[in-house]
Amino acid sequence: MTWFEERIAPGAFLKLQAERTLYSGQSDFQDLAVFETAAFGRVLALDGVVQTTERDEFIYHEMLTHLPLFAHGAARRVLIIGGGDGGMLEEALKHPVERVTLVELDPKVVEVSRQWLPSICGGAFDDPRTDLVIGDGAAFVAETDARYDLVIVDSPDPIGPATVLFSHPFYENCQRCLSPGGILVTQNGVPFLHEDEVTGTHRHLHRLFPQTGFYLAPVPTYTGGFMAFGWASERNLAEPPSDLEARIAAAGLPLAYYNPGIHRAAFALPEYVRKLLD
Repeated sequence: MTWFEERIAPGAFLKLQAERTLYSGQSDFQDLAVFETAAFGRVLALDGVVQTTERDEFIYHEMLTHLPLFAHGAARRVLIIGGGDGGMLEEALKHPVERVTLVELDPKVVEVSRQWLPSICGGAFDDPRTDLVIGDGAAFVAETDARYDLVIVDSPDPIGPATVLFSHPFYENCQRCLSPGGILVTQNGVPFLHEDEVTGTHRHLHRLFPQTGFYLAPVPTYTGGFMAFGWASERNLAEPPSDLEARIAAAGLPLAYYNPGIHRAAFALPEYVRKLLD
């Protein structure tokens, strides 16, 4: 057995005992590793940073898909930027959508996830409604003529090639890709440790959309407390639809975290997060 160690902040580390390494290799873009742990099951790490784990991926993926999809109520076309592990794709396909386009820069992430993380992606990549695009997400939203009811930015932290996915031009192009009444949601790290991810995204979205904000969920792997998700739209997501319970009940989805109470409570921000938005 070996130890995996990720630096999460100056002087702070996440340390996991890797009982067995299932895959370790280098793609054209990054180092990839999949290993087994007692606490979190199988873990996917990119360039030494944990991306997802079998044990708690459901929290992250459910909150970035089901919350905006139930808030919209009639989404038919979904765009996912990143998310090559397939977890977000699998959750989105649980809804009666017509098409889910997933744009992943690194094909090796998809290949490795399909082989070693089937509990996360399931058969999502084989679903006929899936449109897998291997390419740059920022270039895709800048160039596509398609329009989407929901755009999900499932990006790594703003390091290296992912930095562009937190830029004003990128968010501006995401706005351009939205259908009327469409919703944009983003992952913005753990604000207790990574304040800039929230403040930067808030600054950009506030300039582009009439309604913006953040909601939260605690994901155990992402050490430091609540994880923040940005949202932007013509509609106010912080005001759930009056028939939310009926929408969720009618869908009958097998959910492990998300429910009507969680939907409403996620928009209640602690003061240290609210102050980042001032």
